[in-house]
Amino acid sequence: MCSEQPLDHGLGQAAGKSALLDHAAATAADMRVVRGAGVEFESTLPFAGLHQLLRRFTGRLDCLPAEQTQALRAALGLGSAAGGDRFMVGLAVLTLLADLAEEQPLLCLIDDAHWLDQSSAEALLFAARRLEAERVAIIFAARDMHAPEFPTPGLAELRLSRLDGTAAADLLALYAADLDHHRRAHVLREAEGNPLALLELTTAHRQGRSTSPYPAVSTTSKIEQAFADRISRLPEQTRTLLLVIAADDSGDPATVFKAAAHLGAAVADLESAERRSFVSLHEDRLMFRHPLIRSAVYHGAPASRRFAAHRALAASLEDDRAAWHLAAATTGPDEHVAALLEKSAQWAQDRGGHAALATAYERAAALSPDPRDQGRRLAVAAQAALEAGQLEHAGSLAEQASLLLTEPVSLGRVAEVRAMVADLQGDLHKAHSILFDAALSLVDVAPDTAGRMLVQAAGSAWVAGDAVAAEKAADHAETLPQARHARAMARLVSTDVAQWSAAARELDGEVPASSLRAAVWAACLTSLLRDDQIALRRAFAVEQECRTQGAIGVLPHALLALSSSQLNLGRHREARASGLDGMRVAEDTSQPRIRAHLAAVLAHLAAIAGEEERHVELKATMDTVDLPDLRHEAVWSLSMLELGLGQYDVAADRLADHSVEQEVPGSWLADQVEVAVRAGRPESADRAFTRYAEWAGHIRQPAIVSRCRALLADDRKAEHHYQHALQLGSSATGESRAASHHETDLLGRLAPQELQVVRLAATGLSNKDIGAQLFLSPRTVGYHLYNAYPKLGVASRGELAKLDLVG
Repeated sequence: MCSEQPLDHGLGQAAGKSALLDHAAATAADMRVVRGAGVEFESTLPFAGLHQLLRRFTGRLDCLPAEQTQALRAALGLGSAAGGDRFMVGLAVLTLLADLAEEQPLLCLIDDAHWLDQSSAEALLFAARRLEAERVAIIFAARDMHAPEFPTPGLAELRLSRLDGTAAADLLALYAADLDHHRRAHVLREAEGNPLALLELTTAHRQGRSTSPYPAVSTTSKIEQAFADRISRLPEQTRTLLLVIAADDSGDPATVFKAAAHLGAAVADLESAERRSFVSLHEDRLMFRHPLIRSAVYHGAPASRRFAAHRALAASLEDDRAAWHLAAATTGPDEHVAALLEKSAQWAQDRGGHAALATAYERAAALSPDPRDQGRRLAVAAQAALEAGQLEHAGSLAEQASLLLTEPVSLGRVAEVRAMVADLQGDLHKAHSILFDAALSLVDVAPDTAGRMLVQAAGSAWVAGDAVAAEKAADHAETLPQARHARAMARLVSTDVAQWSAAARELDGEVPASSLRAAVWAACLTSLLRDDQIALRRAFAVEQECRTQGAIGVLPHALLALSSSQLNLGRHREARASGLDGMRVAEDTSQPRIRAHLAAVLAHLAAIAGEEERHVELKATMDTVDLPDLRHEAVWSLSMLELGLGQYDVAADRLADHSVEQEVPGSWLADQVEVAVRAGRPESADRAFTRYAEWAGHIRQPAIVSRCRALLADDRKAEHHYQHALQLGSSATGESRAASHHETDLLGRLAPQELQVVRLAATGLSNKDIGAQLFLSPRTVGYHLYNAYPKLGVASRGELAKLDLVG
């Protein structure tokens, strides 16, 4: 990514970021170059930027996997609604770019990326972060001042600084040799190292226009004012035509000239603007030489003229953009325009443009005269923003809607949005409170919904470690259909091991197979009960189903369940691969809480491997979400790291302090036994073992109990307990120790992503199918297989299938 602090275009046609893009295009002799740009007015239109970039290649869409074809065709307005996960479009973009690059290396240049609509930006960034072996390069150019934010986590970034004094003077000497020393010094001082300012302020001086009235404003404002001064000297009809181009900002000549005709301007009026290089016709699009020219044209015109331009454009259009132009020309409540915007939002919904859908409904709400319509539209906007991953905005919209709505069921739906936002952000107490209060208002009018929300409220309290809140939710559900479910959920917070295990088994037996999220919950429950093999099979099945359906939003939850099960079974390399993949997808899908929990799994693995620096990095990710279980996981994994480093007393002190706070027993107590033994603290070891043995008596952990007995026994009895632990461990895992060692040796040769690719290849899937499941391009899949085969001593998929690699 290339970004700049001030705006730089200029030397002749371009300077700064745009000049770098032009240079990249000019020097990419052996590459196919495709260009696109963000457009301010189109920033509310779903996938407008993506369509601009890929419109030449729509005939290639049917070569993609079926789900990707459907998603991308819908996004580009070429097919029916996709109905799938929004990130499927990003995967389709990745596959399409990789396919194009098979014919010729591909360079994608995207200027003014800060004006990309969110759906396009999301898809392109998703693809860019997954470029590995593909012969594809993507360069985004964006401003970071006087422009919307364009965050690019995971991408390399080059920031363009201002020219230093020497370079600025050298440039000015080339361009402004006709100015005297005094005026050149003035331009240097005013431009402050901005290349475009050097050129435009020089032009102002040549035309006898001094820049001295603007010494206190920013360099960008000086440049814009310089453009505005020059534009003011154009004929009135030319200024009108430029205003229409600026208001439309799609660059479509037919639309522009049709609208301009309503205002008395025509094609001939473009000539004087072209002569001065304000605007040009390029690849059938009318384009301003620089975004600041557009800004100077648009904001330099009186409001009445801007409104007239938007009304003329609305009258000239027959698609959904007409509603947006009418909205831009409307200053107060107007139900007619609000209804048109709401109708236009269906177009965004059909294309999977959740961000655009949220924007349309939010603007429609602002124009709604009736508070009830305003609340209803804000509620839809909030749900769409949530689905677009705009968590803070979704919460804000839902809050606004809740102040306007009066009907209980509608208020309940808004409350669920607010609770989901709080949950994803890690504020489980807030999620519980929202769900609980909303449920109470629905008990009489919608008892099923109220009961479901109280179960969710109890679940939020459980994750937050708040037994009182969980019990309160269960108490209020006593007369509702979900009473048993709510009560069992509340008992998960119990410090009574018998009650806890009974509740977990009751919930495990009642989980419906109605959705992917329910399937993830089933895997988590089984993992809590330490039925590790069953948990692994459940988690693996739901992970595969998420990939098959393209349910990328649910996938991090499935990968958390899978990596946890793999860790519990000692399959550390697989757990690492699953955890890393989950963190990457959680980052893409704006799920900080799940990302923090995945970091906890990886922190345990780092502790086991003695990777101190890696553990510090992962703990920092865990600390971004404040929850009791994450605090517990952080203490536990850190003590394991200290144990491995031989810092027994430090680890013992840490766990001893923590055990007072952590009332619910669990697997961590077995590690406390070992820490206490190594630190020479037998009483502490005995206490930890007593608590652990009670907990283990209600779950399937006999091997670990025997191991703890061995640690506590004298040398004469320890060997017996160790052998018993090994025997029990072997019959839980269902595999011989020899086979386990053989598989471990093989897996140890593979990088995490190689492991994922190889496992799927062993089942007979093609590179394209593997890519679709792992959100990689087929070329990257082939690259990983090429690297993996020699490590495993095989030469084909057939030989892979003979190895014990399938989880």
